[in-house]
Amino acid sequence: MRSDLLKDLFQAFAENDTDKFIRAANEIIRDEERKKHGLLAKDLKDIISTAPQTTFKSNALSKRYKTNIPIPRDTEKGFPLLEIKDQYYNLDDVILSDELEIQINYIIKDLKSSELLRKYGLRPKQKILFCGPPGTGKTLSSKVISSVIGFPLVYVRFDSIVSSFLGETATNLRKIFDFINQGEWVVLFDEFDIIGKRRDDPYEHGEIKRVVNNFMQMLDGFEGKSLLIAATNHEYLLDSAIWRRFDDILYFDLPDAKRRRKLFDKYLKVMSRSGDLDVNRFVNLTEGFSAADIAQICEEALRRIVINNNKYINNEDINWAISQQKRRMDIIKEK
Repeated sequence: MRSDLLKDLFQAFAENDTDKFIRAANEIIRDEERKKHGLLAKDLKDIISTAPQTTFKSNALSKRYKTNIPIPRDTEKGFPLLEIKDQYYNLDDVILSDELEIQINYIIKDLKSSELLRKYGLRPKQKILFCGPPGTGKTLSSKVISSVIGFPLVYVRFDSIVSSFLGETATNLRKIFDFINQGEWVVLFDEFDIIGKRRDDPYEHGEIKRVVNNFMQMLDGFEGKSLLIAATNHEYLLDSAIWRRFDDILYFDLPDAKRRRKLFDKYLKVMSRSGDLDVNRFVNLTEGFSAADIAQICEEALRRIVINNNKYINNEDINWAISQQKRRMDIIKEK
């Protein structure tokens, strides 16, 4: 580690300067990435990103919300209805199609220009639906947007929101909207189809139908400055009226050959490769795989290499990791 970065890190601790600490930490991460220490860089980034919101109270970010507002909780069991995290990602951390990159960048620019837009009687796009197969970058893109625009990420916990008590689910949703109206956030409603289901579904009871109605009313009445992102892997389950409530809809598809190549290059750059490594073959073998599948393949291969005390990535390790991922995928399909 560079001595100047180490000094900055200790100085930030001595001065209790969180902003300075984060700047030094991010520069250390970038320095490790330049050295091709990808696994270490990822671990450092994960440590910061998964820290409780109260651990790193950035002066810049804390201005976005009142820090003394209690986290809303479920009345039935007392569970927190959401989690708050400051994110430390950048646009290079997610590999998307060219079209999606343009759309994500537009959302970021749009929100950053909110004051200018309001001068002309316009509002930025604040209600976005992310849909598409699992593992294609919906959650990661939300984290990236949160990092780039400087809004903390609010992750809504649907396992706590959906209550066994009649009427309590809608009450929990109201608590969440009351909370997010008091700050500037990127709010992620993950697995959104849980409360956005079609109201004409004969297998759903009346409580869910009332929840869908209430949620649509809350979306319509939202007046805050936050960005609301609803993400689902099952867009076909959503009520038709839900779609009209969003300012934009982004579809995350499975990666094509070009993106699969980028994914392998990204996750395998942490270790030297054997001279005969055939990445193009792995790209062809993983057609129909998600970005998360490829990330897991690379991690599995690297783990095997480290355990076997090898120095290079070779074809055998990647082939083995692909076969393991296919085995897992087959088991999931049978469920």
